[in-house]
Amino acid sequence: MFLTLIRQELLIHLMSARFFAAVVITLLLVVANTFVLIGAHEERLADYSQKDAVNRENVASTATYSILRLKVQRPPNSLSLFSAGLETRFGSELDIGFDSVPALSNPIVDVRPEEEQWAFGSVPSLSSPGAPLGINNPYLHLFSQIDLVFIFQVVLSLLALLFAYDAIAGDWETGTLRLVLSHPVGRGSVLLAKYIAAMVCLLLPVLMSLLLALIQCSFTRSLQFSTDDFLRIGGIVFTTIVYLSVFYLIGLFVSTITRRASTSLMLCMFLWVILVLVYPNWSRFALNPMGDRRGEKVSADRQIAQVREEADRERDRFLASSPLTGDPPIFSGSETFSGLFSGAGYFFLGDFPRVNLELKDTAHPLVPYLRRYYAFAAPLQIQNAEKVGFVGQQLVARTSLRQAQWDERLMKFSPASLYAFATAAWAGTDLDGMVDYIQTAQAYRRTLIDTFHEREIFASLQWFAPNQGDIDWSILPRFHFERAEIGINAKRALPELFLLLCLNIILFMATFLVFIKVEV
Repeated sequence: MFLTLIRQELLIHLMSARFFAAVVITLLLVVANTFVLIGAHEERLADYSQKDAVNRENVASTATYSILRLKVQRPPNSLSLFSAGLETRFGSELDIGFDSVPALSNPIVDVRPEEEQWAFGSVPSLSSPGAPLGINNPYLHLFSQIDLVFIFQVVLSLLALLFAYDAIAGDWETGTLRLVLSHPVGRGSVLLAKYIAAMVCLLLPVLMSLLLALIQCSFTRSLQFSTDDFLRIGGIVFTTIVYLSVFYLIGLFVSTITRRASTSLMLCMFLWVILVLVYPNWSRFALNPMGDRRGEKVSADRQIAQVREEADRERDRFLASSPLTGDPPIFSGSETFSGLFSGAGYFFLGDFPRVNLELKDTAHPLVPYLRRYYAFAAPLQIQNAEKVGFVGQQLVARTSLRQAQWDERLMKFSPASLYAFATAAWAGTDLDGMVDYIQTAQAYRRTLIDTFHEREIFASLQWFAPNQGDIDWSILPRFHFERAEIGINAKRALPELFLLLCLNIILFMATFLVFIKVEV
């Protein structure tokens, strides 16, 4: 009898107009949007290659070690087609400097764009937050770029409610429910049969559209999915099924507590608007547990000033026993300065000793003192930048990150937000994925500094003089960013996925408890 119920419900759904509409709408949206997303990905990939080539040319043309300014690139994530997350909202380029530490700064994590647009000078953020990169094809702007998860999140959640709103109320109105329950079948079996049949019908357009999307991607050379990528896609599909199940059970519950299909439909539409469209956006601005954060900023500014003052005192103590006079890093006030350098240009940003002047005489008596000064000052300012960067990161953790955590907790009361967080974690386009990139850049900067220390570059003539032979830039370590392993992605997606599963259990149990008391 149970299998007969499932077969009957399947036939009802498969022959209905809403199933046909679900298939057609989902396929059209996914196929059309995949075409746009592939084009946008190829544009970002071309932009990535172009910037990487420009950065290599800039390094090759750099005259001295001291004025080196490196930039590293985060390659486009191919899974952003499925869940864009923060991939296209963040920039992909970071500066790697001796006097700055790559870090997450406020404009990235602040969910209130009209407030607090600040950043530390020594804690650069990802470039161009909020602006998509590499979209140079004007025809792509004719289409709205939404990922495939967004289609499932909005469209299929609505279709799930449309499949469920009359599951009980409609049968009660037509008398079908009384007829079914007159047979030797439990009410739990009736609910379970309706649930299985509807989920099979909802799963069909999801799998069909994803299959077509993967076929489209297979014809694109720039998209090459690894085994782990397919496992991540599988995680996204599983999360999608659990998410759609939540909305079907919401509709089933509403259909159980109401006696009219029209009433159930109106209530389902109201809940869908609240849970999918209104609450996820409203909740980000509903609570500000941090209050006024000016005191935190003032304290951080004071700590940064103390760090820089201490660095200035150390530099003054070093110069007290040196014949160098005048303003560093050139010391043009020294009596024997004339005849040491040729040219009139040099670079001096902040306290870091950046020099680019031709050295006339390597045997000049001030040269050894200059080399000792640069060997002392460069590491000092590197250490100073790391201290300043630590203060900045602590401030961000106490303010913007904490605010973002509160906002995230609030948003998790909506299944749509849980779904968005979980799928972004599977794809590696969530905030943790962006932090992974920043941490990789920080480790690269540390490796670069260690390389310079090992080769005693800070004390070399090529640190400040461009006419001391060609610089061998092959010593620079190669930057390589890899996304987190599949196990880490699964671990990051697990909390939201677990909450969605719990919602399924709670909704089904609540529906069952109400249904067993319904009089037919």
